[in-house]
Amino acid sequence: MSEFDLVVRGGTVVTASDVFKADIGIIGGRIAALGLDLTGQDVIEAEGKLVLPGGVDSHCHIEQLEADGSIHEETFETAGISAIAGGTTTVIPFSAQFKGEPISAHLDDYRARAGRSPIDYALHQIITDPTDCVLDKEIPQLIEAGIRSLKVFLTYDPLHIDDRQFLRVLEAAKQLGATVCVHCENYEAIRWRSEALLAEGRIEPASHALTRPKVVEREATYRAIALAELVGQPIHIFHVSCGEVAEEIARAQRRGVKVTAETCPQYLVLTAADMDRPNGEGAKFMCSPSPRDAGDAEGLWAAIRAGTLDVISSDHCGYSFAGTRGKWINGLGADFTRIPNGIPGLAARMAIIFSEGVVKGRIDLNHFVRLTATNPAKRFGLYPRKGTIAPGTDADLVIWDAEKRVTLTNSLMQHAIDYTPYEGFDVTGWPVATIARGRLVMTEGKVVATPGSGSFLKAS
Repeated sequence: MSEFDLVVRGGTVVTASDVFKADIGIIGGRIAALGLDLTGQDVIEAEGKLVLPGGVDSHCHIEQLEADGSIHEETFETAGISAIAGGTTTVIPFSAQFKGEPISAHLDDYRARAGRSPIDYALHQIITDPTDCVLDKEIPQLIEAGIRSLKVFLTYDPLHIDDRQFLRVLEAAKQLGATVCVHCENYEAIRWRSEALLAEGRIEPASHALTRPKVVEREATYRAIALAELVGQPIHIFHVSCGEVAEEIARAQRRGVKVTAETCPQYLVLTAADMDRPNGEGAKFMCSPSPRDAGDAEGLWAAIRAGTLDVISSDHCGYSFAGTRGKWINGLGADFTRIPNGIPGLAARMAIIFSEGVVKGRIDLNHFVRLTATNPAKRFGLYPRKGTIAPGTDADLVIWDAEKRVTLTNSLMQHAIDYTPYEGFDVTGWPVATIARGRLVMTEGKVVATPGSGSFLKAS
């Protein structure tokens, strides 16, 4: 009689700290044993391949409600399919709050939408209006429900909060043991530069980068850290775009401030020049902070190797290029301030980081696993259930062909968006099978996950 429901046989297992050859025995959706010559009712052969923990993408916008009533095109179902195709088995998207409304106005609806996810998920809660009721009543209820990370914006209409509001969120989080995640850009500086460019008739997507140079992000990062230091509350900085900003974070870390940070693939392989493409094509590369200049990525890689940046997320925020729901929701040819920010990246994340990082010798295999799975799971209260390979953990696994060469195309992404900003980008290393809680959900690019088979994960 077979001992295990499923055995992944003969692969090279990679965790945050080790690389070793072993079979993985799975029972009831969890890893039951690591060993040799294991037998199971079903067997997946992984000889000659790497076996990695399923990716944890801790920053992605999925089916998110906007203040104007629109909803992101990427549904939980399509996002889950795309994530699986790229080797990610856990996502953490955002439930919205809007000014003048309580958190509860949209949370139940968002959780219902998330119930269609084919992979496991946790949630961040956006805070835009930290009223007494929100801080004293609703945030404690979130914590009790297992939503323990709060996202604030220091820019963007209508999401931004001012410094006093930020301090109030920090203090509430400190009392409750919540994590605060911050989008760091200077709101007034961006408005000032945008007004000047529009007055000159500079409406094209390339102007987006001119409104938010590095100093705009660097100043807001310094300010966010200073205010967090004042309160004594740890913070996590989202989507660091350049080495100068990473150095502000490193300075704080050296003096003992509890600040962590992430970057994203777009800041490692795209540049501001991509937004200068003709016929509005530059809108496909618009995100905030803006991609920087050629050469800036090396400063990020240095910060990654130093541990200053210890998570790489996708910041997946998909808006299609064609049609009226996406980039041109405000009309074809809308000025850059009225083009939605965000690019899709769920399926491309792990392959780009593996190819640019491991294959090119910038990081090793263990560091790759830390960046894409272990550290985000730890940061947001999902470890050790997620982010590693060990007895007792969820059997979320990716069988990875480290030598497979792939040219990225939109069809490979399997998302709802009509383009990928990485079209034509060559990578070495690609997932050939994905297992989610013991279920084979992708093999050789074919995703077979069932909508609604994912579970909500309470952060601890």
